[in-house]
Amino acid sequence: MTGSVLSIGMLTACTSAYDVEDVAYAGDYGSHPPLAVVGYPSTGSLGITQQVVWRIADGKVGELASLVADKEAKGVPEKTAENWIAAFGKGARGKVTAEFYDEGSLRQEVVLYLHETGQVKQIQVRATRVDNKDVWRVTMDEPVPEQATAVHPWVPKKPGELGSKTVR
Repeated sequence: MTGSVLSIGMLTACTSAYDVEDVAYAGDYGSHPPLAVVGYPSTGSLGITQQVVWRIADGKVGELASLVADKEAKGVPEKTAENWIAAFGKGARGKVTAEFYDEGSLRQEVVLYLHETGQVKQIQVRATRVDNKDVWRVTMDEPVPEQATAVHPWVPKKPGELGSKTVR
């Protein structure tokens, strides 16, 4: 009996199935309402969309701005993050449905439906390289509040109305 307990203890002490990012994700996932999903996200597009909603809900400007796809855009991501948090923070803390449009291997249009406030927010997420690693990021180019809250004419009022296909 002692030998088997010792073996299990040594096995678990020597292997780590989770890294810091996994632990942070698990903490975020457990402390936010679940994100309802419509359409066909990739693992990457779903992950970045969850992070965007969570950072808006938490009111974390710096952490939201750090998710920007274009690292060269000076000041714009921070202002965009401030606008998104001011406009959508309350709704992001409640039930949110994310509809993923079209195929999402490299980029994807995502429409967020914030049910408590009745708001709709369209974002674009895309794969990029950061520090020689493939990651997903969000386009953040809405430094004017009116840009942040504008709804594109093609965006439906309810999830699923277009079958998760953009109108071209």
